[in-house]
Amino acid sequence: MNPILITGVGQRVGLHLARTFIDRGHPVIGTYRSQRDGIDELAALGVELHRCDFYEPAQVQALIDDVAKQHSRMRAIIHNASDWLPDSADHPPEEIVRRMMAVHVDAPYRINLALADLLKAGAPSDIVHLGDYVSGRGSKKHIAYAASKAAQDNLTLSFAALLAPEVKVNSIAPALVLFNEDDDAAYREKTLKKSLMQREGGLDEMQHQVDYLLDSQYVTGRIIHMDGGRHLV
Repeated sequence: MNPILITGVGQRVGLHLARTFIDRGHPVIGTYRSQRDGIDELAALGVELHRCDFYEPAQVQALIDDVAKQHSRMRAIIHNASDWLPDSADHPPEEIVRRMMAVHVDAPYRINLALADLLKAGAPSDIVHLGDYVSGRGSKKHIAYAASKAAQDNLTLSFAALLAPEVKVNSIAPALVLFNEDDDAAYREKTLKKSLMQREGGLDEMQHQVDYLLDSQYVTGRIIHMDGGRHLV
C-alpha cells in the first residue's frame, strides 16, 4: 500500500489517525514539532517520523525533500498540523498572523505542490485539510487563526481543480472535537450548549469523516462540516 502522510501526529487527532491507519496495516509518514509520548509510541509501531516546525520555511523544504527522496507514490496527505494563537497572545500582531498563515496555508500549499506528482502516481489519491468551522463565520478572539483557516479552505477549492481527476481534495471543518484535559466544568458546560448535539464530536467521528473522503470515488472540492449542528443554535 502507498503511504499516507499525516502532519502533526504527536497528539489528539493526528495521533489517533496515525494509530488507526497503522492498525489497518497502512504505512504512515508523520510530522511533529515537539517530542511527546505519542511520538515514541508511533516510532515503535513503525511510523516514518519527521521532526518539522512549520513556522520555519527551511524545515518545511527539508521535509518535502526527504519525503520525495524516499517515496515514489503516495495514497494521501492529511493536513492536521495546527496552532491556535489568540489575538491576545504575547506576540506582535504581525507575528501572530505570520505563524497562523505559515502553519495553515504556507506549509500545506508548498507540500501539496511539491508532492502532487507522488499523489498522481498513487492515484486514486487524496488531500484532506483539517480545518475549523470558524473559517466560515470568523472569530472575535482568534481573527488571524480564523482567517488562515478560511485561506486553507480556499486551498481546497484550488487544488481540487488543479489535481483532478487523479487526486481528490477536500476539507473537514469541525467545531468541538475533543476537550483539553485542563478545561474546567464551567467551560465544558458552556461549550456543549453551543451545538444541537451537546457533546464532543470525538476522535472516532473525525476518523469516520476522513475514511468517508478517502473511500469516496466522486467527492472533491468540498468543505465537510462536522459541528454538531452548531450553525443552528
